[in-house]
Amino acid sequence: MDRIRNIGFIAHIDAGKTTVTERVLFFSGRTYKIGNVDQGTTVMDWMAQERERGITITAAATTCEWKDHRINIIDTPGHVDFTAEVERSLRILDGGVVVFDAVAGVQPQSETVWRQADRYHVPRICFINKMDRVGASFERTVDMIAHRFKANPVAVQLPVGQEDAFNGVVDLLEETALMFPENGNGNYVPTEAPVPQEMLEDVRNYRERLVEKVAETDEILMNKYLEEKPITTEEIRAALRRATIKNTLIPVLCGSALRNKGVQAMIDAICYYLPSPLDVPPVKGILSKTGEEVGMEASEAAPFSALAFKVMTDPHVGRLVYLRVYSGQVKTGTSVYNSTKGVRERMGRVLSMHANRREEAEVVSAGNIAAAVGLKNTFTGDTICIENMPVVLESIRFPEPVVSVAIEPKTKIDQEKLIDSLIKLSEEDPTFRIKVDDETGQTIMSGMGELHLEVLVERLRREFQVGANIGRPKVSYRETITRPARAEGRFVRQTGGHGQYGHVWLEVSPLERNQGVKFENRIVGAAIPREYIPAVEKGVIEALETGILAGFPTIDIKVSLVDGSFHPVDSSEMAFKMAGSFGVKEAIKRAAPVLLEPIMEIEVVTPGDFLGEVLSDLGGRRSRIRTLEGQETVQTVRTYVPLAETFGYVTSLRSLTQGRASQSMEFDHYEEVPQGVAQELVKELR
Repeated sequence: MDRIRNIGFIAHIDAGKTTVTERVLFFSGRTYKIGNVDQGTTVMDWMAQERERGITITAAATTCEWKDHRINIIDTPGHVDFTAEVERSLRILDGGVVVFDAVAGVQPQSETVWRQADRYHVPRICFINKMDRVGASFERTVDMIAHRFKANPVAVQLPVGQEDAFNGVVDLLEETALMFPENGNGNYVPTEAPVPQEMLEDVRNYRERLVEKVAETDEILMNKYLEEKPITTEEIRAALRRATIKNTLIPVLCGSALRNKGVQAMIDAICYYLPSPLDVPPVKGILSKTGEEVGMEASEAAPFSALAFKVMTDPHVGRLVYLRVYSGQVKTGTSVYNSTKGVRERMGRVLSMHANRREEAEVVSAGNIAAAVGLKNTFTGDTICIENMPVVLESIRFPEPVVSVAIEPKTKIDQEKLIDSLIKLSEEDPTFRIKVDDETGQTIMSGMGELHLEVLVERLRREFQVGANIGRPKVSYRETITRPARAEGRFVRQTGGHGQYGHVWLEVSPLERNQGVKFENRIVGAAIPREYIPAVEKGVIEALETGILAGFPTIDIKVSLVDGSFHPVDSSEMAFKMAGSFGVKEAIKRAAPVLLEPIMEIEVVTPGDFLGEVLSDLGGRRSRIRTLEGQETVQTVRTYVPLAETFGYVTSLRSLTQGRASQSMEFDHYEEVPQGVAQELVKELR
């Protein structure tokens, strides 16, 4: 098991993740020809839409062998609209390779994936790609990694030549150069050579810095370093591996995946520095019977436990559930237990995945990633284990969707298939939600952005043969309160026989952003019997789902039940549920409710000539400029813009800058809508 590596390639859009993955598969002998993103011949981007658009939409899993190591790879998307794919991949990976564009350096989505990796404590190495492009700079990118992420990167390689002249790398540990052939006769194997004369000084300085940084993390090496005793390459490598696994150092390599340069050395670094399942702490779980915390040891002899991190509908085998096995092993046809749902499941077939191709596996053991057929009630984030040790592993957190559109079938035949197909898609993608609006009867689908919803509608047409029209995107606003208030909720009905009686006093107060909804029972004595409290809470929570301003969910609010009364005969759970609902709505009216809107962080990279036009266009979109950085002729603008103002922004930016500017956008936070805009909105929405 110490020779297994579960790794993912993560990065900003267009940094070259899929190209890097394709080269890894080719050099490790997994594929016999190199896939190309531009030509639509990649193995990992297997969906028709991925090949047409040249982007990754779903995280694809595969396996390859390299120097006695088994590497399980997940290639993730870069677009913020598909951030759920990155989130779920990082939750189950042991290590990550963060790919950077040597020209652009650290970009906004690189920061997002870096924060996600930090949250799950994923050790990582960096690969600075596209070293052969004009404007590429290894030093600048390493500085940006240190500065933007407050990280501790350490170069283990130096590029030989820059831009067009990039033709090799110097290995700082071995102090040798690896020179790459210019793809002559399909020969991609680098040759060892002495370090070029003009680089000797740089190599000496960088190696000194590498040894110093590694020695700082290891007491024995530190003593040797201070006593000026020789330190062997093996000692440095072993200490660097320990520091990488602890996340105190991040090795940085470089190359050009498209030109097949530097990839083999990067695969070596994956084996050298990234952890095996044995190197990471045992995953923590909670025993569902007793509630005590246990560590699931990465061993085949331990009780079986696995986390479902992805659900996919395959046209040939049906519903596939991707699993990361943390402990024990499981055979095809075994009966397993879904401890999250509390149901028994049967493991039909176990498959080893290679993008969208499958290979049958008899058994899958700890530390591996596989897909299972036959798990009907298992969804993303569920734990699968053995029934006599029901453990629940930490689930996966996903961001809330921010854009909604109405969808309607084109024909009567499509109508029957539409909801069924939408449900299948929402099972696959936790950031895609569907609901039917009771008032209008419309089917509303919500996702992470315009591109996300566009891709899903296209999938409906292609995979499920369902024709559908979609309305203009709608923003998912939220409501909240700005001051504390108190109100009474009464539900009293007198009919023949038993009546209904529920009476509560509720206090509401605002919480800080992103705190959600909190309910607190502050009843002293027996003003309301204990068995009715959950009913009050249920009424309150349901009432908060439709706010009083424009029917959007109310968030960041604390509701306290402080008093009330009951009737020994007429009181019921239903009466208290209604009283809770009436009470909280009345309290919100008195608490100065406001509308909140999602705010996006946008980064625009534009030639300096168009900066004025870009800034004036952003000004008309209620933007707040955060930073303006310039590198000679290229200017980078980072700004906050309300989501409502971003629809169609890509098209208008292209026309303003003759197609030369690029932008990337990600959800950042919710913020109060300015009063004038809010009044117009409420009128429009009502």
